[in-house]
Amino acid sequence: MNSPVTAPVPATVRPYQSYVYAYPHKTAYRPLPDRPALRDIWRGEPKDALSLYLHVPFCEVRCGFCNLFTRTGAPDGLTGRYLDALDRQAAAVREALGDADPVRFATAAFGGGTPTFLTAAELHRLCDIAERRMGADLRAIPLSAEASPATATADRLAVLAERGTTRLSLGVQSFVEEEARAAVRPQRRADVEAALGRIRDAGIPVLNIDLIYGIDGQTTATWLRSLDAALAWRPEELYLYPLYVRPLTGLARHGARTGQDWDAQRLSLYRTGRDHLLAHGYEQVSMRMFRRADAPPQGPADYACQTDGMIGLGCGARSYTSALHYSFEYAVGAREVRAIIDAYIATGDFTRARHGRYLNEDEARRRHLLQSLLQAQGMPVAEYRARFGTDPRDDFPAELAEFAARGWLDTDARDRAAGDGAGPVLRLTPEGLAYSDALGPALFSPEVRAAMAAYEPR
Repeated sequence: MNSPVTAPVPATVRPYQSYVYAYPHKTAYRPLPDRPALRDIWRGEPKDALSLYLHVPFCEVRCGFCNLFTRTGAPDGLTGRYLDALDRQAAAVREALGDADPVRFATAAFGGGTPTFLTAAELHRLCDIAERRMGADLRAIPLSAEASPATATADRLAVLAERGTTRLSLGVQSFVEEEARAAVRPQRRADVEAALGRIRDAGIPVLNIDLIYGIDGQTTATWLRSLDAALAWRPEELYLYPLYVRPLTGLARHGARTGQDWDAQRLSLYRTGRDHLLAHGYEQVSMRMFRRADAPPQGPADYACQTDGMIGLGCGARSYTSALHYSFEYAVGAREVRAIIDAYIATGDFTRARHGRYLNEDEARRRHLLQSLLQAQGMPVAEYRARFGTDPRDDFPAELAEFAARGWLDTDARDRAAGDGAGPVLRLTPEGLAYSDALGPALFSPEVRAAMAAYEPR
């Protein structure tokens, strides 16, 4: 058998090209000229293990690195009108799913923006939309919600805990106040610590803390200081994000930080953080995600993002079927985001998809390989073969050969869960995981690359 190649990656390979959490990226979506009816889109699709995502596009402040679909603040009544529209959309979507096939949600999430920007009463209403309109049993499935330190108040957390939230993700980014200011995220460490205390008091089983490395002025010592401050709370999960400076964000307006030196700094800080967490009893799930080895299980046993569908509600959410990914329009600039939110609130007919991208067989293969390979456990070849009837090594010979040659792919990996009957697994090496943000984009199709390149940021 071949052994993994451990030659260093050439300096020309940039490790931080694009964060790939879904494929194709929303910048490859376009207006759908046929505006297909949701009932036709979902007809014949498996619906017994769906993911439900509700998007809340509001934040109290906009961080300098943020390119999410969100707006700062909300005039009086705007959040209520948004929930009215969300309720109308949920009713239309649930009717489109029909009753001919069983409809069941295996997992749910509230994201944004900042879902806890909503008041406690509005959070109750958000949960009611998920349960009463969509039929999701929030207390019986994993339910994740995002919060900021300022909005993680006791009354909001009580609602989330009461309604079945099993995971709360807190965007801290840095415990060092100077670094938070450098990332255009003003916050006091005392306020962050107080929010973490309230989350623990609320009894939500899984706490996740988000941290960012690569902030201007950050050093190895200050990075370790933030990591240790987070570890003091024994979070069940930690996400370590490299800082990106993207178009139309606050940091981009202050002047983009780029170049090989910054790449080297981020890569060094990533390795420091990874090794520190591994030494403290955490397991690496992906380049960004680390989970405490003794943490309670969180993910649903019967949902796989590679194969199962997703229902996204809200103007910043996307939905997935086997053949079509669709959403509302995407923007980052404040004026454009506000216009899209206003148009969403004014929408009366939610029965059709307006914006998205159809997936052919090649794109489906790429998506399955990409989303599996970027996980530390890798992808059993038999799993891919069972779905597509082909071998991924035959479908993507050039890409996989290049990954192996760069030392990113362990060519001897076997399926650990299969015991003596272990079959081959495509699994990244530790160096491959470090280069996930270069490896993911390398699997994009030429058509998706062209669509992303033609997209004009707005």
